[in-house]
Amino acid sequence: MIGGARYGHTNLIASDWKALSRFYQEQFGRTPVPPESDFKGKDLEQGTGIPGVELRGVHLRLPGHGTEGPTLEIFNYNILKERPEVAVNRPGFGRIAFVVDDVPAAREAVIAAGGRPVGEVVTLTNAAGAKLTWVYVTDPEGTYWSCNRGQSSARKRRLRNGARRCGLSRCRGTPHQCRRE
Repeated sequence: MIGGARYGHTNLIASDWKALSRFYQEQFGRTPVPPESDFKGKDLEQGTGIPGVELRGVHLRLPGHGTEGPTLEIFNYNILKERPEVAVNRPGFGRIAFVVDDVPAAREAVIAAGGRPVGEVVTLTNAAGAKLTWVYVTDPEGTYWSCNRGQSSARKRRLRNGARRCGLSRCRGTPHQCRRE
């Protein structure tokens, strides 16, 4: 096992890192973590294996993890490879997922801001009976991600807001759904 390992960031390579950074800041309220990155030279060339490479970009704080949590790192290389066709079922990195309050509204906001729809909003039920509402979309540069809202998130929110649990394993924390038989 690698000692001291913890999740640090997810990296997106962008054609226009400033525009993509604005998209994530405006749609999700993400804030830049200074300083911006601006690297070039022999060490970067050796680290990347790309002669003549230069790298610019920014880290954005991800939601829900405080000021020391992981970031979304958006970079641009001066030398870019052509992007292969993206697909939700391609092996390797799949998508970024954000938990949202309103999945259909999030989908529409992403599309209005230049993202693309991938599928429709759906709700799935797992083997334990929990429901997950989600949709796949892309950011303006084509990176897949999903907007999710799960039953467990709604239940936790109700419990934080003072709902009581009856003690049954299927309790959702709302009295009208938790009557003992």
